[in-house]
Amino acid sequence: MDFVLQQILNALAFGSEYALLALGLAIVFSIMGLVNFAHGEIITIGAYTMYIMIVMGLGSPLLVIPLAVLAAVLGALAFERVAFRPVRYAPTSTGMLTAFGVSILVQNAFLLFISARPRAVSVLGGLNVTVWVGPLRLQLLQILELGVSLVVTLGLILFLTRSTLGLAMRAAARDFAMVRLVGIRANRVIATAFGISGLLAGIAAVFIVARRGSIEPDMGFMPVLKAFVACVIGGFGSLPGAAVGGLLLGFIEVGILVLLPQQWGGLTDAIVFALIALILVTRPQGLMGRNVELGDKER
Repeated sequence: MDFVLQQILNALAFGSEYALLALGLAIVFSIMGLVNFAHGEIITIGAYTMYIMIVMGLGSPLLVIPLAVLAAVLGALAFERVAFRPVRYAPTSTGMLTAFGVSILVQNAFLLFISARPRAVSVLGGLNVTVWVGPLRLQLLQILELGVSLVVTLGLILFLTRSTLGLAMRAAARDFAMVRLVGIRANRVIATAFGISGLLAGIAAVFIVARRGSIEPDMGFMPVLKAFVACVIGGFGSLPGAAVGGLLLGFIEVGILVLLPQQWGGLTDAIVFALIALILVTRPQGLMGRNVELGDKER
């Protein structure tokens, strides 16, 4: 029984991380219809900010963590202003190509100006200390992932349901033209969505760096790919769906790792994606997505 509880907590920790990133993708998509594949580079910006702070001799976690999150938020806002705002009214494919272009540009900037090799970032090593909760052996990092993710998600819910700007963002997800007619500026709504996505990515970056202990230019690719999968599972455009999809993906991954023989560990991702494909065959719109009529495609 203790082993089962331990694995449930592991799944919740991984799922919370995926949920944070999936919410960041979903909140931008719900307003702009843009799948921001440059979201991974926001994680990388936060991670490399930690490394630069350490090189500068400012290695206190109390200083490094807030500055890394702030850098991620500013990076997301810069992406919106410089790259995505000019193509806002272009076809969806143009936005996706722009996101890929930004991703490649930022990765190569880190390759050229810092290093192609992984760099150690040990300042967050203290988050990996072991904490005993009754018979359960937990890492402090797992507890923080669960607690911070819960607080951030509740804060996002309150912002979207209690603030004027949050209500405007929810309305924009339904009908952007109507929101502009009542006098709310589109730039403000979209910039806020990107700022929130940057905040979520920055928090996730802290957890990812604490777990990995190192950084590299393409470190954001796989987490955002998993977040994209979580959004698809939950239903793209649905914020509750993104959170549920992230948690479900965490449970699927941990469950497969526990059940598979050790020598088959390399097949984990393949089996995860196969199971997700089965879910989408039975529910193509995702667990919490809306049915959209795409026309008759029968022969």
